Amino acid sequence: MTKSEKLLWKKLRNKQVGGYRFRRQFSIGRYVADFYCPELRLVVEIDGLQHNTKENKKYDKERDLFIKSLGIGVIMISNEQILKDINKATKTILTKFSLAPYEGEREIK
Repeated sequence: MTKSEKLLWKKLRNKQVGGYRFRRQFSIGRYVADFYCPELRLVVEIDGLQHNTKENKKYDKERDLFIKSLGIGVIMISNEQILKDINKATKTILTKFSLAPYEGEREIK
């Protein structure tokens, strides 16, 4: 795991965020989500530099479309936001996504 993945996992594990259970490296079809919360039907992906290549952008788009077709929301949180203020990142997940129904693409930058 990257530094930002380790930091976010430390916050998400053991139901520390809103009492929700998150799973790490969770398989959904042929894809593996960084983090998944079954109760919220929410995938949290960490957006690092590796996501900036043409091939990875295409892969990410296909993955997100597949996951969304299952009625699961997808959000991207940047490495920068996690490293800058992890508490704000986790609060944003709860505020924006545990209180509102799924409304399409969700991205946090």
